[in-house]
Amino acid sequence: MANLLSTGISGLSAAQLALNVVGNNIANVDTPGYSRQSTVQADRVGTAVGGFTIGGGVDVTAVERAYSRYLTTAMWSSHSGLQGASTGNALAGALNGMFTGSGNLQTALDGFYGAFGTLAGAPGDASQRQALLGKAAALVANFNTLGQQLDLQRKQVNTQVAQTVDSINAATAGIARLNQQIAQASAGSGAPNALLDQRDALVNTLSGYLGITTAFDSDGSLSVYSASGQNLVSGVHASALSAGGNAYDASTTDVFDGAGNDITGTIGGGTLGALLNYRGNVLAPAQNQLGLAALGLAASVNGQQAKGLDLHGRQGAAMFTVPSPAVAGARGNQGDATVAASVDDVAQLTGADYVLGYDGSQWRLATTGGQSVPLTANPDGSLSAAGLRFTVSGDAQAGDSYRIAPSRDAAGGLALALSDPSGIAAAAALVATPGSGNTGAATVGSVAVTDTGAAGLLDGATVTFTSASDYAITDAGGTLLASGSYTPGQPIAANGWRLTLGGTPAAGDSFAVTANTAGLDDNGNALALGALDDAGVLDGGKTSIMDAYAGLTTQVGDAGSQAQDELATQTALNNQAVSAQQSVSGVNLDEEAASMVRYQQAYQASAQIISTAQSIFSSLIDAIRS
Repeated sequence: MANLLSTGISGLSAAQLALNVVGNNIANVDTPGYSRQSTVQADRVGTAVGGFTIGGGVDVTAVERAYSRYLTTAMWSSHSGLQGASTGNALAGALNGMFTGSGNLQTALDGFYGAFGTLAGAPGDASQRQALLGKAAALVANFNTLGQQLDLQRKQVNTQVAQTVDSINAATAGIARLNQQIAQASAGSGAPNALLDQRDALVNTLSGYLGITTAFDSDGSLSVYSASGQNLVSGVHASALSAGGNAYDASTTDVFDGAGNDITGTIGGGTLGALLNYRGNVLAPAQNQLGLAALGLAASVNGQQAKGLDLHGRQGAAMFTVPSPAVAGARGNQGDATVAASVDDVAQLTGADYVLGYDGSQWRLATTGGQSVPLTANPDGSLSAAGLRFTVSGDAQAGDSYRIAPSRDAAGGLALALSDPSGIAAAAALVATPGSGNTGAATVGSVAVTDTGAAGLLDGATVTFTSASDYAITDAGGTLLASGSYTPGQPIAANGWRLTLGGTPAAGDSFAVTANTAGLDDNGNALALGALDDAGVLDGGKTSIMDAYAGLTTQVGDAGSQAQDELATQTALNNQAVSAQQSVSGVNLDEEAASMVRYQQAYQASAQIISTAQSIFSSLIDAIRS
């Protein structure tokens, strides 16, 4: 009788506990991170009666959560990829928006170069000159706006990096606390399912911030590492990361481990990895390329301006100014040396940033990516490389280094230097005139300025042929400047100009090279300035400013398209991983309803067993009494 009663009671208790578990599952059907729970039952050891054993009922040995370590880890990994792709797509989309909504720099370039063609039709027209300066101002404004927008996004990314590091530290600290609570609970009343779910949810949150790997410890703790190996959580201890200024630029936020080592270059995955990747591989190149276009514009237009004359008969002054390359010394430099950088040849600029370092005996240059760049020592003590010139003053110590950003600030710092419309050098600087007594067949082909800074460029000179194959060049005072042998078609050069003739001269023929005096009517240099829209300025003289900007917009567009594709891929992978994990751990209301009916029936049946035992016991009592 006692066995029947205890068996019924054990079944009743087991069914009641199972109903409580099912009810908890149903209550948490919409709770993020909740894992479905179920009771684990075991046959209670019975008692021997004669030659057989009678069962003793049922025991509930555990309440387990439905869990797959493999599927959960896969979900964490896919979540890291999804958050990284989402962050990258948002940033690239914003970048695309800047280029499409920045006042249309392409249109501004077209209008600026086209204005020179219009001016060429009326080089002395003051209104056309003023209109050209208006186009130049609009172009500068477009460069400035886009440059400032890129710089603002860079600052926003830096802020997001710092905020994400704070979120990572909060998550790792929470995981460490849960590790302690789980270890304590596991040593007492068994697996604390709610705490385990909370920890898994927090790890999933952490995986959204950066790529991680995990390892389970024997006491139930979970150790967490970054994808590159940095320890983030070990048992009850969390290793905090920190965000701080770059070694060269305090405004650039880098990431450091607990020992103070800069780990920015090793972080991948999640929001933080996407932010750092975007800043270094999308935004910085875009800023540099836009700045390179601004440098090329200023150098080419200013250079051509200097090859012409303005309405005052003066050599054309610079139309634009751009800031010098930015140079920043490393925070740990020990010497007192300062480094200044300038652009020697815009055509040789690459768009890369550099690190100039001193090893104790000589200077070495490398790109920020680590590629070595040969340096050339100049007679004045400066150093040259990649279109740049470096001037060092003071004393450097071994290990000192300086970061050079040649073009990053150029777009935002581009400025219009010319305000006087008459200062536009529409006229060619020089003209070549054949002598009135020439008897040969030589004619003037062209005269071009080759060195705008040459002394005596506009002073005038005469080329006299002493024979059909020899010539002498004298200045206005008759002083010999140069002489040489002549081959038809071969240019003759002196004082920063180059004269090209057609045909064959005769002995005694002469050609005068003088400053152009037809400033109001001459349009030679205006045509040359307008032709710069298609002239090779960058990339070793192979790429025009128009092509450079078109290439930049294509580069930005490709980055945006790739980000969208990556987001679509990562979304599909994450959905698949979550679906697989939820197929094991998720709560299915239909299944829980069926379980509730089953356990309710088991409860009722166990209650019936107890009722039967009670009835039999009452009958026995009544029989004894009678």
